[in-house]
Amino acid sequence: MATNPMQRKARNSFLLGMLVMLLIAAVVIGFLVMQIMNYSKKEQEERAASVQVYVLSQDVSSGQVITNDMYKTLTVNRNLVPSNATSNLDIIINYSLEDKEGNSVITKYQNNVATLYLNKDNREYELKQEEETANYYIERNNNKEYVELNEVPLVAKVSMKKNTVITTDLITKSDTTITDDLRTQEYNVFVLPMDLTTGDYVDFRLMMPSGQDFIVVSKKEVEIPQIDGVDSEDTIKVDLREDEILSLSSAIVDAYRVQGAKLYVTKYAEAGMQQAATPTYVVTAETAALISRNPNIVEKAMTDLRNRYNQINSSDIRNNYINTQINSSENADENLRTNMQESITNSKTTRKEYLDSLYGTTN
Repeated sequence: MATNPMQRKARNSFLLGMLVMLLIAAVVIGFLVMQIMNYSKKEQEERAASVQVYVLSQDVSSGQVITNDMYKTLTVNRNLVPSNATSNLDIIINYSLEDKEGNSVITKYQNNVATLYLNKDNREYELKQEEETANYYIERNNNKEYVELNEVPLVAKVSMKKNTVITTDLITKSDTTITDDLRTQEYNVFVLPMDLTTGDYVDFRLMMPSGQDFIVVSKKEVEIPQIDGVDSEDTIKVDLREDEILSLSSAIVDAYRVQGAKLYVTKYAEAGMQQAATPTYVVTAETAALISRNPNIVEKAMTDLRNRYNQINSSDIRNNYINTQINSSENADENLRTNMQESITNSKTTRKEYLDSLYGTTN
């Protein structure tokens, strides 16, 4: 049937309108699809860039034990956290504080003072620590019941606020709690184990030619300095209290005066599970007097030293084993001067090599 021009025009206009609407709809759909794809891609990128870190769920003071209830996990962008934060996941999990029976340790506050509690038999017992032995215990049925923890507790190196991301620089094992008299010392006089690496825990020992072997300082974490990216062969760094510095100095002098004496370090096989050894070395009378008068030595360290010397016959050990070796050694004072000068020379050489590596100078 023939159509008039007006009907044709109307139909063409309708078809044109429909085509335009379809084109607009296609553009809109295409734009939405692109937006969804971009959003999905961005979401995938954000997921790939996200990491789980542990953050504090409460304020923590320096030296405070970190227990399971004091942190929580948070998913954040990898670029917004320190690189060493992600490694803490395993550290925190491995050092979750429990006793040997699997009972958890938590922290509560009494008069704004952080107090440890042990969850045992559906009750909470205050977890206390003996000053003399540093052993943990609870009081149950009017009896003191000792508690053996599954790991060395983690403690805060510094005071931190709630939501602080926990990093390896902010926490440490309780053996190395930061005290006012702690100093970083460098030594190049000790024989080192072949496989010693930064982060290992060691005892510092003195062996006399007669075979007598003394523990001078126990369970310290060591750092191996690097020169031009290469570990030093003979130098180590260690954080020591004032009394430990004086004890090591006394042992070094004794070793230098005795031909054949050996200063060396021994590694702990599993530092997290092993208790610190009890030092057996007895300092000289002069060093003991200095320690007793030194105002920089914290009271607990002073108490530990007094207890150690009360438990063993220190004068017999000093006179019969150490002084006897020194007195029988030929040219003891000359040996001391020679070895001390050699140590100073080695320190200067190592220092120069380190500075040369920093500034790119060559000999």
